[in-house]
Amino acid sequence: MATIEFLGPINKESIEIEITHLSELKAYFKEDAEVAQWLQNSAIAVNDQLVNNLDMPISENDKISLLPPVCGG
Repeated sequence: MATIEFLGPINKESIEIEITHLSELKAYFKEDAEVAQWLQNSAIAVNDQLVNNLDMPISENDKISLLPPVCGG
């Protein structure tokens, strides 16, 4: 299973999920309104590499990170 880590203000514990493509995240979290909202504006990293293509295949040992936008200086 892949591990999802929620960074910054998302404030959720990491979980393990079973998906085969990154594009499945939206469907997986459709019942969780808070995470679904964060998915709309967060960057996504797979194994600490930012990704732009949500059709990316996911392996069972991958780490997916949701990186919400931040402000500050």
